[in-house]
Parts: sequence; C-alpha cells; structure tokens
Amino acid sequence: MGKKKKAESSSEPYGESVKYDPTFNGPIKNRSCTDILCCALFMVFIVGYMVVGILAWLYGDPREVIYPRNSTGMYCGAGGNEGKSYVFYFDILKCVTPTGILTSALNRLQCPTTQVCVSKCPDNFWLPVLSVVSVLPPDMIFQQEYCNPSINLKTTTLKPNEILAKELCPAYTIPSSPLFGRCVPKLGDVVYPANFTIDGTTMGNATAEEVKGAAGDLLSSFNAKEVGMRIFEDFTKSWYWILIGLVIAMIVSLLFLLLLRFLAGILVWILIIALIAVIAYGIWHCYWEYDELNKRGATITTVGITTDIAVYGQVKETWLAILIILVVMEIIILLLLIFLRKRILIAIALIKEASKAIGHIMSSLVYPLFTFLLLVICVAYWGMIALYLATSGEPLYRVVNLGSPSPSCNAISGNETCNPMAFNASMYDCEGVKCAFYKYNDEGLLQRNLFNLQIYNIIGFLWCMNFVIALGQCTLAGAFASYYWAFKKPGDIPHFPVSSAFIRSLRYHTGSLAFGALILTIVQLIRIILEYLDHKLKNYHNPVTKFLMCCLKCCFWCLEKFIKFLNRNAYIMIAVYGKNFCVSAKNAFKLLMRNVVRVVVLDKITDLLLFFGKLLVVGGVGVLSFFFFTGRIKIPDPTFQAPVLNYYWLPILTLLVGSYMIAHGFFSVYNMCVDTLFLCFLEDLERNDGSPTKPYYMSASLMKILNKKNKSVKSKEKK
Repeated sequence: MGKKKKAESSSEPYGESVKYDPTFNGPIKNRSCTDILCCALFMVFIVGYMVVGILAWLYGDPREVIYPRNSTGMYCGAGGNEGKSYVFYFDILKCVTPTGILTSALNRLQCPTTQVCVSKCPDNFWLPVLSVVSVLPPDMIFQQEYCNPSINLKTTTLKPNEILAKELCPAYTIPSSPLFGRCVPKLGDVVYPANFTIDGTTMGNATAEEVKGAAGDLLSSFNAKEVGMRIFEDFTKSWYWILIGLVIAMIVSLLFLLLLRFLAGILVWILIIALIAVIAYGIWHCYWEYDELNKRGATITTVGITTDIAVYGQVKETWLAILIILVVMEIIILLLLIFLRKRILIAIALIKEASKAIGHIMSSLVYPLFTFLLLVICVAYWGMIALYLATSGEPLYRVVNLGSPSPSCNAISGNETCNPMAFNASMYDCEGVKCAFYKYNDEGLLQRNLFNLQIYNIIGFLWCMNFVIALGQCTLAGAFASYYWAFKKPGDIPHFPVSSAFIRSLRYHTGSLAFGALILTIVQLIRIILEYLDHKLKNYHNPVTKFLMCCLKCCFWCLEKFIKFLNRNAYIMIAVYGKNFCVSAKNAFKLLMRNVVRVVVLDKITDLLLFFGKLLVVGGVGVLSFFFFTGRIKIPDPTFQAPVLNYYWLPILTLLVGSYMIAHGFFSVYNMCVDTLFLCFLEDLERNDGSPTKPYYMSASLMKILNKKNKSVKSKEKK
C-alpha cells in the first residue's frame, strides 16, 4: 500500500494515467467545435485582412517599382507611354554631378536632367554641328523620338539653340543599352570618337571617363543584363535535367522512408557506432597532438594572452582540454547506451511502424504539396499588400531648378506644387526650371496609417502561415492516429483517412488551430521587434544593453521552440480527442512529462535518422549533378550528355535547394507520423493492459520489446 501511494504521489505533478474508455477506438467521430471565440476572432481578422488588401489595391500603384518614370512622373511602358518602355536621360553626366542644393536633395528621386520615355535606346554617337545649328530646321538636327513629347520638331517656332537651352531635346546621344528600364551608356568595347566632347572636355577619352563615372562603377565591372541573359540561357538548356534531378530526389526520399521499415534498426546502430568511432578518433588525435607538443615543451606560458586564436592550437593545454571534453562525451554516450538500450529499441520499433503507416497511407506524402501551395498564397498575398501599401497615394509634383544655380533661380524654393501636363516654363525667369515628381501624397487617412496597416499585414502574414502549418500537422496527426488505433491493420483503417482528418480539423477545430497559431505569432512578433530594435540601436549599445538584448533574443528563441513543440503535440491530441487547445496542450504536456526519457531518446534518434536521410538525398543529388554538369561522367550517347553552360554551378545550386525542399517535405510527414504514433503508444500503455477487454493496439514488435502481449479469451477461460 505504501509503495502504491508513493507511486501515485510521484506522478501527481503531471497528472494521473489515462483511464480506460470502452467506447474509444481512435479519433473521435462525434465531436463539437472548439475555441469558438478564437475562431470568431480569426474570421474577423481575416475579413479585416481582406479589407486591407482591397484598400491597398484601390489606392496602391505598384507600377512605381515595375515601370521607370520620365521627368513628369509618368510611367514608361504604361498608359500614354505604352510601347515606350525605357527612360532616356538627356544628360547622363548630371545623374552623378548635382549642380545645386535642391538638386542634391532630389537626386535619390529624380536624376536632375530631362528624362523621356523611348521605345529603344540610342545606338550611335551624335553631337549637333555648331556651324549648322542656326541654319538648319530643328527636324533636320534632332530626332523626334528622343525629344520631349511636348514639342513637335516640324511645327515648332523655336530655334535649335532655344530648344537646347530649354532641354526639349538632348544635346548628345551615346550608344546605350536598356538596364532595368533605363538607357545606360555601353561600357564595354565602345570607342569614343576623338571629336566627341561634352561640356568642354577636349578629348574623347576624357568624355568616356565622365560617362563611365555617371553610369556607375558597378555597371563598369558587371554587366547585369548579360549575366541575366546567360543565366536564362543556362536554365533553358538544363531545365529538363534539373527536373530529372528533382524526380530522382523525390524517388530517393520515398525509398528511404519505405526502407526505414526494414533498415531503421541497422541504420540507427550504424550511426550510433559511427558517432562513437568519430569521438574515439578525436580522443586519439587529441592525445597524439598533446604528446607531441608536450615533448616540445609548448605550453600556454610560452605564448601568453593573445588575440590570435590560431596560436592556441600550438600549445598542449588546448589539446588536453579538448581531450578531456571528448572523453567525458564518450563516457556519457556509452552509459546512455547501456542504461537506455531498451528505450532505443522502442524508438527504433516506432520508426519502423511509422514507415509502415506511411506505406498504408500513401496520400499523406501528397498533402505537403497542398500545404506548400497555401504557404505560397500567404507569401504572395503578404508581398502584394506590402507593395500596394508602399505605393499608395497620388503623385505630387514640385517646381524645381534642375539646371545650374543662378541669381534668377533663387526664387524657386522647391515648395511650389505644379501640374506636369499644364506646366509652362516660360512663366519663370530660370533656365533649368522643371515640374518634377516629388513624392507620393502621405496626407490622406490611408497614408497616415500606412505604418499601422503594414504592421497588420505582418501579423496577418505570420498568423496565416502558422495556421496553415497547424492545419497540416493536425490533418496528418488525425490520419496517422486512425492507423494506430485500428486494431486489425490495415483492414480497420478508415477509407480516405487524410481527407477525413482534414475535414474534421477545418470543420471543428479552426478556433483551436488559430489559437495555437496566435500564441506562436505573438512570440514571433516580439522576436521581430527585438531584431528591429537591435538593428536600430546597434551604434548606441553599451556592453550591458548588448548583454540584455542578447539574453532577450535567446530567451524568446527558446520560447518559440518550446511553443512549436507544445503546439505540435497539442494538435495531435486535438486530432484524436477533439478537445480545445488548452486542454489538449495540458494533456499532451503531462503525458510527455510522465515519459520524458522516452521523449528525449525518440526525438534525438528521429532527428539523427532524418538528418542522415536529408544528407543522403541532398548530398547524393548534389554530387551526381556536379559530376554530370562538369562533364566528368563520360556518356557516349550525345542525347544524354550534359549541355554546355555558362555557369555550371547554377543547375547544381538549383538542384541542391530543390532536393532539400523535397526531402524536407517528405521527412516532415515522417516526423509527424513518428510523433503521432509515439503519443498514441504512450496512451495505449496507460489506457490498456493487454486483457481481452482492454487489448493493446501497438504492434507485435513493440509488445515484444516491452514483454507485453494481448491475452486471448481462451487463455482466460483456461485459467
């Protein structure tokens, strides 16, 4: 009696074992809606998120980042400038040489020279011949397509000198190529004519240097368009080989999961023995280094305190410290193997059972594609709202002097608004006066609350992302729980377990999933705020604030990991029992704490196996693609030879990223399956005792490890 009371009191902090329920045989069918209040809050929030999207769509104008602008702020390639997709700068030198204070202030918004939309960039050198400028008509000197649309060269009464003075036509053209919608002078093997001078420079080489400076040092050393075209060309040549590589990654991932049913035990023990062997080699190597340095007499006293870390590798104390650490690790691992060998066998049996479950519910491997699609929609919606909100508001224009400063232009302060379509420069006694785009209007109700709406957008993005992930976890948990609690497998497994679990999760537990996602969202939002503050205050930190900030970031990182772990197990309980989030999280936490050693062992062994699986898939595909695309695999048939590429690393990198995403998608299903079966297994141990009325649902291999078995009715009658 005393022992029994002591056992009960010891388990009291984490609750008592689950009681037997004769009506329970898997995920409960007759259930009711949970966390209705949070469900209503989530629905209201989603409606508000949709309203924010509509407002952003009505008032936003993403053309600002898609299309370049001319001097009047009109878009090139859209509206009245359709077909004219490129901006042409009349004087490219002014883009990096501001000639006034106001020009410098506006330089980040508008290049201080006239800009017009053109259908193609100029491809030749041109300068007006001064001797004939005053003789010939304007249409014989200038090209209409590169002049301001407000002037018609055939009907204008202005003389060529006046047209140049008012910057209605360019004073020169240079062979240019389009880059991000802008006509940028070519900086390759272009030879500038000796008589081609701008702004009084006497030599063509001097002009070329000025133009290169205006175009930017980046463009002089890196032709983005050329690289972009080469990358596009490589993708067109290798896309089908990339597709084949991704299919191979998918097949290898699937085979690895299915083979775990037969090879899980062998793989686990091989990996454990390999880990012990690696540490043992590390111990030997450290001892060898220590012995060699000890013979030479290289000690810490000979080098003293230094900032050169490499120096510490040449003293015996360093290797002695590492040797002691490795010896302690080796002893701990060996002791764990001795005392936890039974739990390791249980973990291996559960991993095998998970592989078997996936083999019976193959549709579970397709579900991550649906989750991925929903996540892409969330990311796209968030990105579009952020873009539309950032570009909301009507464009504002100001009267500014974009020419040389002069006393006659002092009256232009840059505060006077104007209409570019009705602007008349002749009303001002200033040669360089223009009606230039200034900024977007930020005085409206929507514009004044842009920051708040962007915060709402971020919260909506995080909440929706976490909800989609929670929905996927709850769906897979329901499907795999229906497998475990089927007494006769696979005969008792219900039809369409994944779709049934999805409908149950969405119909009854939207509120619970939203509740768990909201808790995680709040923690992630705090982490974002901390990162933002750390970035903003990095120049003002003292050691104390740096330490506090580092502690806060570390604490909230740990809290996020813990909440993800708790949510994951809570969703399993929700999928099985249909209770609300708090009750499910409490029951899951107590159940895990009553079996904390088994939890740690299973978690680490599963992580080790899945890490090995990802390494096998990604590393295998990566090595294969490297040997193939570099031509090291000699194939006589030209059909199967690698294409000649500009950058052979491009398809290799694409395959590495793609194969990792595929492996992660497959293994996330496997991980969820292991966690679900583990919780069900723990409940099975507490709920049942193997008697005819309370038989175990676990597999025969698990019962064998635990020395348990189901007693038949006949054996009971014999007794």
